[in-house]
Amino acid sequence: MPAMVNRKESKTSVAVMLKKACAAGMAIPAFNIPYLPMIKPVIQAAVDQNAFALIEVARLEWMKFESQSMSAVMQEFLKWNQPDYVRIHLDHIPVIDEDGQLVDFVSIINEAIRLGYHSVMIDGSRLNLLENIAATKKVVDLAHQAGIACEAELGAVLGHEAGPLPPYEELFTSGMGFTAVEEACKFVQETQCDWLSVAIGNIHGNISKTQRNQKKVQARLNLEHLKALRQHTGIPLVLHGGSSVKQEDLLGAMKNGIAKINIATEIRQPFEHVLSATDSIPDAQAAVFQRTTWVIRDYLKLQNSRDLLMEMD
Repeated sequence: MPAMVNRKESKTSVAVMLKKACAAGMAIPAFNIPYLPMIKPVIQAAVDQNAFALIEVARLEWMKFESQSMSAVMQEFLKWNQPDYVRIHLDHIPVIDEDGQLVDFVSIINEAIRLGYHSVMIDGSRLNLLENIAATKKVVDLAHQAGIACEAELGAVLGHEAGPLPPYEELFTSGMGFTAVEEACKFVQETQCDWLSVAIGNIHGNISKTQRNQKKVQARLNLEHLKALRQHTGIPLVLHGGSSVKQEDLLGAMKNGIAKINIATEIRQPFEHVLSATDSIPDAQAAVFQRTTWVIRDYLKLQNSRDLLMEMD
């Protein structure tokens, strides 16, 4: 394996760049990798658009798709790495997964640290508050000992579970699964997590084989709830399920504490559709490059964001 990137906190470490993004009212896009050939075009698009971005992989993407393993993703990332533009993040490592199974999350996090991931995420959102705090604190301590940032989740960002979601309007209007402000304050104080993934109307794209090709529901965000979470937590917040969110709400979320936006469905579906139609990986990669470019430049309005962030020293 090629030499790994130095992860010490520097002017361009993930932790510092997210703090800068939060202060500037912008976000760092984080692109999920369910198929290894997607890494090259995503990095190319970030460089082409002069954006600082994250490449990330979640456990479900090597369990239910074809990213193979954390090690395989890291090796592919290092082939195409452009350290002035990208870092690699370990996304959702659940304590209890979408199928209700217990996960040996500590071993996975330790392996990610050994492999050289620049930041990690522990997802205890299916636990009660005290259990989530305990599990998250354990991973935060491991990450901080290794000199990297730890993301956590509080609330229920729905979509990965088997079976259909409740009607979206019912979910949004009722505030079902929304991150509670008081709980978030306690959670951040007791875990010392660096970033917090919050539920404010966002939903994940469906990953079941029968529904993963369907168009994702357009979500909207409760920005007033987000403002309260930002005020009470004081740390960069993360939006999962960034694909198909109302653009006006996404841009407003960046102005109110969302410093990292996860994008998965928006680039996964073009890869799958083109590969299925043509059986050509280069053609599928071209589709990912085009869609990633659109996400950065047109959807999130983050063209040249890297220069803006670097100027904030």
